[in-house]
Amino acid sequence: MEKAYRIKRNEDFQAVYKKGQSVANRQFIVYRYKGTDLDHFRIGISVSKKIGNAVTRNRIKRAIRETFKVYKEDMVAMDFIIIARKPAAEMTVAEIHKSLTHVLKIAKGFNKKMN
Repeated sequence: MEKAYRIKRNEDFQAVYKKGQSVANRQFIVYRYKGTDLDHFRIGISVSKKIGNAVTRNRIKRAIRETFKVYKEDMVAMDFIIIARKPAAEMTVAEIHKSLTHVLKIAKGFNKKMN
């Protein structure tokens, strides 16, 4: 994922948390915020140490990034913060993809109707 698609600064994270809306399922919480003058989406990923060791956390982050790469063209131009919950540690990459897609549909993160 290119740098332009990432949220890295603490101020950006805090703006999304304070001004954005959240949607959740059992595995993920998604905060979304329509910032000003964005031409594409940006994502921030948060996976707590409570979820598992570094290998587990990095596997979850890679699966989240891969989901966004697959739907790159279909995403609404806004900021998203994805917070992984404990059950995500036990999931396969395909299950993470399916669960994250589900919560993004609820959050209205896609430009068009997805199957």
